[in-house]
Amino acid sequence: MSKVKQKVSGCFRVSEYAHAYCRISSYLQSMANRGYNPLIAIQIALAGEAHKVWGKYLPIQYSR
Repeated sequence: MSKVKQKVSGCFRVSEYAHAYCRISSYLQSMANRGYNPLIAIQIALAGEAHKVWGKYLPIQYSR
């Protein structure tokens, strides 16, 4: 998926943006595998209700 992004824009300007893109893309792919519409998945994430979907297992939180 990141290869598609690279073809569109050429490259990421900052590695932090590449990391953010990968995290968002991974989340949306995981939610799609669970049968969620991408827009619904974004609403769930922005509402802070991802714990209801993931249960006790939450994706690894990276510290900066």
